Amino acid sequence: MTTMTDSSVREFKMPDVGEGLTEAEILKWYVEPGDTVTDGQVVCEVETAKAAVELPIPYDGVVRALHFPEGSTVDVGTSIIAVGVGDGAAAAAEPVQEAVADTPATTEAEEPKPEGRQPVLVGYGVSTSSTRRRPRKGAKDPAAAQEVSAAIQAEMNGHGPATPSAPSAGDRPLAKPPVRKLAKDLGVDLATVVPSGPDGVITREDVHAAVAPAPGEASGAAPAAVAPAPSPAGPASYDTARETRVPVKGVRRATAAAMVGSAFTAPHVTEFVTVDVTRTMKLVEELKQDKEYTGLRVNPLLLISKALLVAIRRNPEVNASWDEAAQEIVVKHYVNLGIAAATPRGLIVPNIKDAQAQTLPQLAGSLGELVSTAREGRTSPAAMQGGTVTITNVGVFGVDTGTPILNPGESAILAVGAIKLQPWVHKGKVKPRQVTTLALSFDHRLVDGELGSKVLADVAAVLEQPKRLISWA
Repeated sequence: MTTMTDSSVREFKMPDVGEGLTEAEILKWYVEPGDTVTDGQVVCEVETAKAAVELPIPYDGVVRALHFPEGSTVDVGTSIIAVGVGDGAAAAAEPVQEAVADTPATTEAEEPKPEGRQPVLVGYGVSTSSTRRRPRKGAKDPAAAQEVSAAIQAEMNGHGPATPSAPSAGDRPLAKPPVRKLAKDLGVDLATVVPSGPDGVITREDVHAAVAPAPGEASGAAPAAVAPAPSPAGPASYDTARETRVPVKGVRRATAAAMVGSAFTAPHVTEFVTVDVTRTMKLVEELKQDKEYTGLRVNPLLLISKALLVAIRRNPEVNASWDEAAQEIVVKHYVNLGIAAATPRGLIVPNIKDAQAQTLPQLAGSLGELVSTAREGRTSPAAMQGGTVTITNVGVFGVDTGTPILNPGESAILAVGAIKLQPWVHKGKVKPRQVTTLALSFDHRLVDGELGSKVLADVAAVLEQPKRLISWA
C-alpha cells in the first residue's frame, strides 16, 4: 500500500477498500501540505461504488503533497498523498506546499467539514480523537490575504464590506469544480469575474452576473436567464436555466451498471401471489410484548425474512448462482440474506451473513443493526459482498408490488408489497383482512417455473399460517 520514493518520502496509494473495487472518489481531505500526521490518523474520506469510508495513514510524518483534488476519481493503486518521514520530514514540508500551490487541491476553497465520525475503513484501528478537519484556506498570496483581512476589519468597524476585485492576471481564480464547469459551459473566463464569495471565491451568481448584460448596456438579445439555486442532488451537480445535471458516480453509477448487466444477462421471470397475512400481523404485535424481544426491531419484515429462509431450506436449489466460465450451477449451503435499503447515498443492499443459522431474536437483532447502519451511512463494503438472495420491501412506500431486478450473482429476489386492510373470503365469509402481494423474480437459467413457484408458495403459506415456522422447522 506504500512505496518508498526516497529516504524521506512515502507515497500512500489508494487501497482496495472493498473486495475487488477498481476506483474510488476522493470526497474530503482532512489534511493539507505541511500538516503533521500520525499513524492511524484519518487523512481523507473516499466513496467507492459501495460505501463511503475513511482512509487512515499507516505511519507518522509531514504531508508533502496531495496528488488529487476533492472530487477526483482515482484508480486503486495510484498514489494520492506524499508524506515526509524521518529527519527530513519537517524541512521538506514548506517547499512542497509552495510547489503545489497552483493545483486545484490547494486553490479551491472548502466548505466547513461536517462534525462526527463517518464510516471507518475495515481493517484499520482508527481512534476517534485522531481525525483532523481540514481548515478553510485563505488567499494564495500575502497581498490577497491583506485585502481580505482589510475587508473584514472594515466591516467590523462599521464601514461596510469592501467590494472584492477581480483576481489579477497572475492568480488562478478561486472557484469550485461545479462553478468552473458552469463557467466553461457559458463561455465565461473566470479571470474576468469579480468574486463575491468568502476569501475571494467565485460563486455561481458571479458567473451568471458576468454573462448578463450590464444595466443600460445595449443588446439585441434578451438578458440571460438566471439559473435556479443549487439542487439538493449534491455539490457535484450543476444547474443551467432549465436543467440540473448530476454526474453519475459512486453508488448510482454502480447500481446502474449492475442493473443493466443483470437485466441483460440473467433471463428474469417474476411470479406473484396475494396472501392473507392477518395472523402474521397478530404475531408481530405479540412478539413486541415478549421480553425476549425487548430492544429489538420487530416488524413484518422480520417474519417475512424468516419465511423466506424456511422456503429456501425446503427448496435449497433456489439458493444458487450461475458460473458462466465453468458452465456450472453453484448451490450455496448458506444464505447471505440481502435487504435492499434506500439511503441518502442511494440504494444499497447489505446482507446478513449465514442468516439461515440465526434464531428469530438473533435475526431481529441483525435486521435492526443492518437498517440503522445503512441509514447512518456506515455500511462497509464487505457487508454488501457475497449476497445469495434479497428482499426488497417496496410496501413501505405504499406500493402494492413490483418486478425487481436480480442483484448480480444472485438467483432470486422477493418484493414485498404494502399490507392493507381488504375484503377477503375467510372461512366462507367476506371479512376485512390484512392482505399483501408478494413478487418473486428469479434467474430462469437455474430456477425453473416449478421451483420458483414452490418457493413463493412456501413463503405465502408461512405468512398465512405463521405456526408453520414451527411445524416446518
